[in-house]
Amino acid sequence: MANTSDGMTYNPGGQSKPVVEPGEFLFGVAALDHAHIDGMATALEGAGAQLKRIYDPNREKAEAFQKKFPQAAVASSLYELLDDPDIRCIAAAAIPSERCGLGMKVMDAGKDYFTDKCPFTTLEQLGRAREKALETDRKYMVYFSERLHNAPTYFAGELARSGAIGKVLQVMVMAPHRLSKGNRPDWFFQKERYGGIITDIGSHQFEQLLHFTGSSDGDINFSRVENFNNPDKPELEDFGETSLTMNNGASCYCRIDWFTPDAARAWGDGRLFALGTDGYIEVRKYLDIGRPDGAPSVFWVNQKEEREQTFEGPQHFPFFGELVLDMLNRTENAMTQEHAFKAAELSLLAQKIADDARQ
Repeated sequence: MANTSDGMTYNPGGQSKPVVEPGEFLFGVAALDHAHIDGMATALEGAGAQLKRIYDPNREKAEAFQKKFPQAAVASSLYELLDDPDIRCIAAAAIPSERCGLGMKVMDAGKDYFTDKCPFTTLEQLGRAREKALETDRKYMVYFSERLHNAPTYFAGELARSGAIGKVLQVMVMAPHRLSKGNRPDWFFQKERYGGIITDIGSHQFEQLLHFTGSSDGDINFSRVENFNNPDKPELEDFGETSLTMNNGASCYCRIDWFTPDAARAWGDGRLFALGTDGYIEVRKYLDIGRPDGAPSVFWVNQKEEREQTFEGPQHFPFFGELVLDMLNRTENAMTQEHAFKAAELSLLAQKIADDARQ
């Protein structure tokens, strides 16, 4: 099982289940500002895609990344990736405020874009991306790893959508994270660059709320951000929460924070609770607290059974193979473009409401 102690470098790995033949789908990697790019590239390669070129303005950083993917060449400029006709997709983990600008270049070059979350830091950026996706017919996909690269949460989402607990009435997500303040880059503490706690790590939760409830939109009832415990970093928000009513009537709530204590085995004891008309689900995403060897688990009860399923060892993450096929076939089986944009939109709107309330 992957080391879960550090969220910055967490890479769950996974089983390799190629969906394409060798050489059939080549991709590039650019902007190595967040270590999530390791998990993104590893997951694409596990699905059969092949990394061809790597670029970062810091060549030493690119060369260090290449050691993990020795078949790839280190490029001297971004244009070596953009101009390469064999590269179909560029995966990137730029500084959040720079992700949209890079995506515009990638889509203008006729390639699909796969970015780390959060995909935007402003609603204006989201508007530009919506227009560009329509104009170019290229994808602006997002690495919402807390569902897509987490086996218990992915499983629970499919369970909920299958009707196992009836109609989903409420979803609550708790998403604590370890701050590791001394190891963070400067941009991490600059609001304009990271976008705020709800925009950033909260974007994961809004994606899950949409998916678990099967809704396509929602209204924000309440949203709040605070800096409770980090006065030395005045632009950091270490706590955020939002309440929503989805457009199918479901009630939703999420809390995100930077208060994971040092003794916790995981970077965050993430939990999700879903209530349905015929049962309920609890997800323990990264550990089962109180049981030293407790693996991540999903618990559910409905009218017929009471179940627990644990997740140990390498897991299969279907999203990445489906994404590769979507990029080849111009389909939307892994995730629709509107779903990705809507998750970002709701998180940006919730952040704005919280920001306005503090002024």
